[in-house]
Amino acid sequence: MRKGGRVVCAGIYMSDIPSFPYADFWGERSILSVANLTRAGGIAFLDIAPRVPVRTRTTVFSVAQANEALSALREGRLNGAAVLVP
Repeated sequence: MRKGGRVVCAGIYMSDIPSFPYADFWGERSILSVANLTRAGGIAFLDIAPRVPVRTRTTVFSVAQANEALSALREGRLNGAAVLVP
């Protein structure tokens, strides 16, 4: 996979992922999974979702402030997510 690429695992039943050399993972590559559910489960979730209070918190940084954003994350000074904007 190219640098910055992503492997998404979306199987309901999967076998273990075999080990691989770290060099294959280097370069901002990522492996992630997605939650699988049935259509009925999705409909039930969407039915209750408006009643669940979801509150997101973001702190916006310009791209020029990327190092400041990383420092804030590292030092635990952010409550929520850091967002970089052009």
